[in-house]
Amino acid sequence: MNNKNSLIKKITLGVLLLIALLYAWPNIFQEFPVVEISAPHEVALDTLQPQVQKILLDNQLTFLRIERSGENLSIVFKNTDTQLLAKDVVEKSLGSDYTVALNLVSSMPSWLKNMGAKPMKLGLDLKGGVHFLLDVDMQTVIKHQFEDLRKELAVTLKQKHMYFTGMRLQSNKVILIRLREPALSEDAVTVLNASFPHYLTTYDKVHGWLQVKMNMAYFHELRQATLDQTMNILRHRVNELGVAEAVVQQQGEQRIAVDLPGIQDAARAKSILGGTATLEFHLVDDTHDPLLVQRTGVVPTGSLLYMMSDKAILLKRQIVLNGDAISSATSAFDQQSAAPSVSIQLNSNSDREFTEATRTNIGHRMAIVYVETKSDEINMNGKLERVIKRSERVISAPVIQSALGKQFQITGLHDAEEASRLSILLRSGALPTTIFAVEEKTIGPSLGQENIHAGMMSLMVGMLIVLCLMLVYYRVFGLVADIALMLNLVFLVALLSLIGATLTLPGIAGIVLTLGMAVDANVLINERIREELRLGLSAQVAIRAGYERAFATILDANVTTFIVGLILFSLGSGPVRGFAVTLCLGLLTSMLTGVTYSRSIVNALYGDRKLKKLSIGI
Repeated sequence: MNNKNSLIKKITLGVLLLIALLYAWPNIFQEFPVVEISAPHEVALDTLQPQVQKILLDNQLTFLRIERSGENLSIVFKNTDTQLLAKDVVEKSLGSDYTVALNLVSSMPSWLKNMGAKPMKLGLDLKGGVHFLLDVDMQTVIKHQFEDLRKELAVTLKQKHMYFTGMRLQSNKVILIRLREPALSEDAVTVLNASFPHYLTTYDKVHGWLQVKMNMAYFHELRQATLDQTMNILRHRVNELGVAEAVVQQQGEQRIAVDLPGIQDAARAKSILGGTATLEFHLVDDTHDPLLVQRTGVVPTGSLLYMMSDKAILLKRQIVLNGDAISSATSAFDQQSAAPSVSIQLNSNSDREFTEATRTNIGHRMAIVYVETKSDEINMNGKLERVIKRSERVISAPVIQSALGKQFQITGLHDAEEASRLSILLRSGALPTTIFAVEEKTIGPSLGQENIHAGMMSLMVGMLIVLCLMLVYYRVFGLVADIALMLNLVFLVALLSLIGATLTLPGIAGIVLTLGMAVDANVLINERIREELRLGLSAQVAIRAGYERAFATILDANVTTFIVGLILFSLGSGPVRGFAVTLCLGLLTSMLTGVTYSRSIVNALYGDRKLKKLSIGI
């Protein structure tokens, strides 16, 4: 009964502790505000750096350093106020050909980054950022559903030789149909109910109309499917913004909450999230004079009149290819002209049709139409009304030299920022409907720092009180418990950093609770050792019995709490999930440090020795 640590145990625990220290270390490094500058392809960073430095010095803006970050130039500042002023000054001085963005960068050394170590992600309440509450336009979705339904109803009735004299949509909720032969109305009800199970068809004998309404169950299913699709696309767009710890979740029946921690450019974030941009490819109508059409205002049937670089251009109405066929899009610079461009890759279902269409029209021009839809609010008689604005412009109309394949490149965009934004929206997909920002909040980094300070103060004060009480009450064994408690915090921080969990203010509360439960495990062990000593057992036997017999109680308490934490995580959202994550992970680390590491320390102090007394407060 010597309570010795084996060599394998010493090595294993030592390696685990080194790994934990390594991956917890990045959290002590400070984050600095940064202005990132992306230059046109033809501009070298060696030329840009002294130019930017001169702009900053001329405007008396103090910066820490200017460094290269890939193909971008990064200016590191000491505070956010200077960063925001510098962004405006640099953006105005360099012009629209340069992309200037805000970011944050950690001061930790590069060798630590190369080992995969990274600091914990901080939530919106700690890091600051932007919160959006978005309302999904379900009215448009329902309208499109009924428009498609009208076509299907017409086809079905004609196939059954049930001809109608009128069909109209009433208040976007009901389709009214009047049959040529009213005697067939009852049969039509049976046919339509069987053919369209998601809709209920009835016959109004008084007015002689067939009424087709959407089932409420299908309406709820359609609404949820639209919300899920919208949230999925928003998550893709958020990832393109580089906000890995963002939160996109449903709130209520048709609203979506989006939290973007660390984002400082709220306008750009809003345009990316709510923007709907796509491309349409049309053949150019060369059989009519576009200037004559512009003067007379009479557009030929099957054609559309557009403007390209302030000149009229006539396009065929039929769409050869639209944005739905695009599977990948990346922004780049054209190798010949160095102009901003977007490299397009089509999906396998559309590339053959597009190749055939371009092959049969070699020598003709094909126009690329940039289509953008935005939601806005206008004041109508003192009341804000939501409107959807659709803008279309022809960005280029090149001559088809050869059949285009699965991959090709488009040019004609205004600048690199527009090319980047278009590629993001094409990659993430088009939103199923328009979304409106009904609430927008910007949380400054200063408020986040206050939350961090308050949370850390509560953690430190709580820990200090617990450490002192354990030390006074249990003497040496209290010191061992204190060391185990500190190790528990190190392991928990390392684990949160490794798995990429997001720390929020409720998460800090979870850490405080976890530390309290970790101390509780050592209290159970120490009290058990005291009890064994009172029963007359030797010191070595009492230590072994204390750890072994207290383990079952500790395990039961942690398992039941862990189950509660899992339930909170699965059913909760937002702050509740943040609390549950740190609680569950903290329970795992407390079992490791409170039992395994504390016993190893006790074995190192008292193992393989003849003891008459233990310093455990009795």
